[in-house]
Amino acid sequence: MNRSVDSPPPDLLRLFEPIRADLQKVEDAYAEHLQSRVDVIPRIGKYIQTSGGKRVRPAVLLMASRLCGYAGERAVLHAAVVEFIHTATLVHDDIIDDAEVRRGRMAVHSQWGNDITVLLGDFLYIKSMSLALSENSLDLVRLLCDVTLRMIEGELYQLTKNGDIDITEDEHFDIIHRKTAHLFAGCAEIGGRLGTSTPEQWRALHEYGFHLGIAFQLMDDLLDFTGDADALGKPVGGDLREGKVTLPIIRLLTSDPASRPLVAQIAAERTATREQWAEITLRLRQTGALEYAQTRARDHAANARRQLAVFPPSAEREALEALADFVLHRDR
Repeated sequence: MNRSVDSPPPDLLRLFEPIRADLQKVEDAYAEHLQSRVDVIPRIGKYIQTSGGKRVRPAVLLMASRLCGYAGERAVLHAAVVEFIHTATLVHDDIIDDAEVRRGRMAVHSQWGNDITVLLGDFLYIKSMSLALSENSLDLVRLLCDVTLRMIEGELYQLTKNGDIDITEDEHFDIIHRKTAHLFAGCAEIGGRLGTSTPEQWRALHEYGFHLGIAFQLMDDLLDFTGDADALGKPVGGDLREGKVTLPIIRLLTSDPASRPLVAQIAAERTATREQWAEITLRLRQTGALEYAQTRARDHAANARRQLAVFPPSAEREALEALADFVLHRDR
C-alpha cells in the first residue's frame, strides 16, 4: 500500500496505538480552539493541521500520563497545549529561516505573508497559555511558560550564531537544549504530574524527555545531510545553506580544518553548487563526522531509556522505550 510522505511510518503508528483515540481527541481540540470570527485563523490552522506531522510531543505527554495511571481529559488538553506551542515555533522559525517549504508544502508565510504569519504565531502562543490556565493548575502553567521562554531564548541565541562557523559543540548543544529538549522534557513531566507518580518519577520523566529531545534533534541534524528530500518534505542541506552550523559540520571542522574555506563560503553565501555539496558530504563521511553525530544521538536515546527504570514494566513503559529507538531510525 502506498503511504503519503505526510503520514507517520507504520512503526510509529504501532507505538501510538494505545493512545490513538486520545491523539484524535487532541486533533479535535486543536481544531476546536482555532475557531475564530477572524476567518484567516481557522483557515491557516486547518492548513497547518493537514500538513502532516508526527505528533511525537503530544504522544509523549499522553503515554507518560498513561504510564503514571492517568487517562483522562486533562492529558488531552495539555497535549493540545504543547502542540499549539510547537506549531507557533514552527511558523515563526520558517519566517526567520525564510524557508519556503514545510513538510512538503508551502510554508505558511510563503502562502499568507510574514505579517499575518507572525501574528498567527503570537495567537498560537497566547492560545496555548489560555488553554493551560483553564485547568487552573499554576504549577503546570509555570512549567509551560518556562519551556516556552527557553525555546524563544534558543531561537534568539541561534540567530546570534547564524553563519558563525566557529560555534562550539557546547554552544550548539545549548541551542538544542533550549529549542527542542526542554519541550520534550516538559511533555513527559506534565504527563507524569497528571498521574499518581512520585517526585522521583517526575524527574525521571523529565530527564527521559530531555534526552529524547536531544536525540531527536541530532537525528534532524543528520537527516539534513543524509535524508531524502521527498521523505523530509524539505530540501536537503537547508541548515548550512541557512547559515546554521550543526554537529556534523562542527565535527568536520575539528577533524578536517581544510574544509573550513568551503564551509565558510556556503554559510556566508547561503547557497552551494552541486559540486560543493558533493564535496561537503564526501568529507563528512571520510572524517566520520556523520558517524560521530549518530553516536551522540544513540547515547542520548540510551540515556532516555535508562530513566524509565524507576517504573515497573508495562506496555506504556515499553512504548516509551521503543520511541527512543524510533527517533534513531526515522527518515524525516
